[in-house]
Amino acid sequence: MFERFRTFISEAGVIVPQHKDTAMLPTEKLPLPKEIILPMSQHVGAPCVPCVAKGDHVDVGTMVGKAPTAVSMHIYSSVSGTVKAVEPLYQNAKGVTVVRVEPDGEQTVDPSIKPPVVTDYQSFIDALTISGIVGLGGAGFPTDIKVSPGNLPEIETILINGAECEPYLTTDNREFLEHPDTILAGINAIFKYLGVPKCIICIEENKPQAIALMKEKTKDDDRISVCELESRYPQGAETIMIRNATGKIVERGKLPASVGCIVVNVTTVSSIGKFLQTGMPLVSKRLTVAGDAIKNPKNLEVPIGTKIEDILEYCGLSKEPRKILLGGPMMGGAQVDITFPIIRQNNGLLAFGEEAAKVPRTTRCVRCGRCVNSCPLGLSPVDIRRAYMTYDAPKLNNLMADMCIGCGCCSYVCPAKLPLSQTASLAKAYLRSKGGK
Repeated sequence: MFERFRTFISEAGVIVPQHKDTAMLPTEKLPLPKEIILPMSQHVGAPCVPCVAKGDHVDVGTMVGKAPTAVSMHIYSSVSGTVKAVEPLYQNAKGVTVVRVEPDGEQTVDPSIKPPVVTDYQSFIDALTISGIVGLGGAGFPTDIKVSPGNLPEIETILINGAECEPYLTTDNREFLEHPDTILAGINAIFKYLGVPKCIICIEENKPQAIALMKEKTKDDDRISVCELESRYPQGAETIMIRNATGKIVERGKLPASVGCIVVNVTTVSSIGKFLQTGMPLVSKRLTVAGDAIKNPKNLEVPIGTKIEDILEYCGLSKEPRKILLGGPMMGGAQVDITFPIIRQNNGLLAFGEEAAKVPRTTRCVRCGRCVNSCPLGLSPVDIRRAYMTYDAPKLNNLMADMCIGCGCCSYVCPAKLPLSQTASLAKAYLRSKGGK
């Protein structure tokens, strides 16, 4: 079944333009906006239930959304001020309840904020449950769930994902350079409370300063190693990183825990370290603001819930943006409404002008095989596309469409400019709806 699954080597994946122009720009703080908007769905899992009402006063760290199930994560106010509304907000035909807060400018911290008391595994997980921390590399999976797999005694390695392989994005790089001690505090907490014996910090080789710093910081701890990964997209994908850092293959339909690994984003593990020291839940997020339409590219720390338009106004525009993305250009999502807010798992805001955002004309497939050669999982995107066009679920299952990670390599290399990645995502959803893997 897995004869087509190969090691992520030179012929797989793609070399993309890096555009890491903000890599050495220290993080700036955005001035307090006039309004923040907190959607109740900022994570994988059930949306939160608002626990404040119009007219209520909130402080920094006050809970405004309560997680209704285990697979969810509480949401906290990033400002002190007054709740102006609890109402629905629509984007791309999807509705979500939001809490609107008008800041008072004081940034008063909620009096309940204090470092959690953690003495063992269960109290560590309980602390993460109220931390507001989710996967900050973009996935948004609740961290308390991720670090508590059912086979915890079998977990041998924690991999810290600092690849940051998307073009333009440099937020994780800045986390290494600006907060190495809280990264290590988070790692040491995992060692202490989960009992995992080994940690591998994975960084692409295009971040030499981060590699050198983390090697220096960990030189006396033989439990931690720094793995220099080739600068080849998509190194940051969990299954790819596990393969390249440990040699293990995560089989179809399995999670990293099945091979004794847990993968945690570097900013996520750093946030764990900060939360254990301060008790302040996750209320702000660093973004790389870049693209050819941005006048002053920056790494910018913003209160969660800040509107896109406020960030664009602060950084300035050099030209009229034709496309605005949250995330990187390979896997980010295009935005149609700049009044929509930044949420926890956003790590980039990119704006591109007319020429850079121009959609190429598609032509017929010439069966060149480039999409197959570029796929890091050895899938056949063009065959998946053909099977999806005829809604052939059995064939999609045989083609292992469910294993697609949506990296976009196939679309990037396709000379016919076919939307292979987008079609593969639709095929994956269709296969799931038909009971496939």
